[in-house]
Amino acid sequence: MRSRVAGVRRRDRHGRGLRGPLTPPQAPVSRTRAERFDDLVHDEVRRLGQRWGRELAQVEFAVEEVPDVEPWTGGPVPLGLTLPGESGGPVRIVIYRRPVEARATGDREVGRLVRDLLVEEVADLLGLSPESVDPSYDTPDD
Repeated sequence: MRSRVAGVRRRDRHGRGLRGPLTPPQAPVSRTRAERFDDLVHDEVRRLGQRWGRELAQVEFAVEEVPDVEPWTGGPVPLGLTLPGESGGPVRIVIYRRPVEARATGDREVGRLVRDLLVEEVADLLGLSPESVDPSYDTPDD
């Protein structure tokens, strides 16, 4: 009997060898959900920056998986949050990927939620209404 190291597989069960990647790494389909979400947030931040670049120059945008909510007392899970700058650091706007994806019913709605969340956080930071920050706020994408 031949011994085998667990986890090392030299051939598939049909004896033809292991399969390679199905798509090249630069293909959009090979990007993870987290990477696609990061790209979506980056695109929306860049879009807002075209109009509010000077006001947002000292703002840091970030994506985190889930909010740090221990112990959780109930109520809705936050989708985003603005954190004040500590000791002269930049203000930080955080979007939480997993709660946003759980709330949305599809990719289009994820995009709309990210857009609306960023607009709301920026509007709150600047003391403006969301509609004045982005006229497309709270309108469905068509």
